[in-house]
Amino acid sequence: MTSEPRRDPLKDELLTPENSAFLLIDYQPTQINSINSINRAELIRNVISTVKLINTFKIPTVLSTVNVATTMNQETIPAIKKLLPGVPSYDRTTINAWEDQEFYAAVKKTGRKNLIIAALWTEACLTFPALDALREGYNVFPVVDAVGGTSVVAHEAALRRIERAGAQPTSIAQLACELQRDWNRHDTSSEFAQDLADAGIFLRLTK
Repeated sequence: MTSEPRRDPLKDELLTPENSAFLLIDYQPTQINSINSINRAELIRNVISTVKLINTFKIPTVLSTVNVATTMNQETIPAIKKLLPGVPSYDRTTINAWEDQEFYAAVKKTGRKNLIIAALWTEACLTFPALDALREGYNVFPVVDAVGGTSVVAHEAALRRIERAGAQPTSIAQLACELQRDWNRHDTSSEFAQDLADAGIFLRLTK
């Protein structure tokens, strides 16, 4: 029962806290209230679980909203915003966050090539930056149980489109296990376990 030495976290082919960045796009009231591919309360719980997980592993987060400055939309919902103290929010008018200069610069500044993405809607604000990032050589990992579309059909079609372009769908449980990798990594193991318990994942596994 001996773990192999930890691989180089920057060169590891799997996701690590050191080689990944998290893009969180448009978790605002208007977008959430238009989601019909997943129960909205479940969506909020799932994206909160994702953000907590990202925080546990100290992965840099790039947060964006759309049309707050124009007063057409409201800020990121408070339940998420409070989990991101000190994280700047890049407001934009572009539907595709990749076409916003400040957002794009913030992604580049992370220096990370693995982009974990949660965005609303799947068919627009997730798909468009995912496709652009893939074209620029990034690896894209949409968190499928923390995103949603205006319909089940729209959500599933969007995931198929980006997967065919090279995106690698992941889930909260898969992401958690990939980042932790070994229970012997005690600096995060307790929080990792708590994050999964808070998300109800351990409970589902034991039923």
